[in-house]
Amino acid sequence: MKDKIISKATEMFLKLGFKSVTMDDIACEMCISKKTIYKFFTNKEVLIEEGNNVFHEKINNGMNEIMANSDNAIQENFNIRNMFVEMFKIADKSPLYQLKKHYPSIYEKVITQETEVCTECFRQNILKGINQGLYRKDVEVESYVKFYYTLIFNISETTVLERDASKLELQALEYHTRAIATPEGIIELEKQLLNYNI
Repeated sequence: MKDKIISKATEMFLKLGFKSVTMDDIACEMCISKKTIYKFFTNKEVLIEEGNNVFHEKINNGMNEIMANSDNAIQENFNIRNMFVEMFKIADKSPLYQLKKHYPSIYEKVITQETEVCTECFRQNILKGINQGLYRKDVEVESYVKFYYTLIFNISETTVLERDASKLELQALEYHTRAIATPEGIIELEKQLLNYNI
């Protein structure tokens, strides 16, 4: 039951907003009593936090799977982006923006978790791309990890609407890739961009 509550609540938070969804709304949607929810979660903040932990694990597992199975570093970045688009497709407002505004303490924990995972993912991607000849050998890896991380997270936490954030994130991915790509990398980038309208 606890897992079902987390799953339904997370879906509702993404779709309707963390602030606007109440414990009553979740209970009503699941046809259970509010008392049942409070058996597992002392308050809404605890439910949001546990939901974010589950979501973080799902993101981490998804990224690891993509990194293990992508043909090349540039395709890998686009596949990861597609995963995020799919996960947040029901969201109207950017989840990070909402957390920062309404639940800053949870937001800080989420950022701490995501920073570690994403910076390592970006680092491995750049090293993979260099080895594959898609990124330049002279790239200062740690600098570009910070540049890209700053771009992506600044977009997520300052852009209200998820669709606007998604469009900007695609543009940031193109910007990042063009900055470090070899001529072969640019060819692969153009191939990936054929699937998108920027």
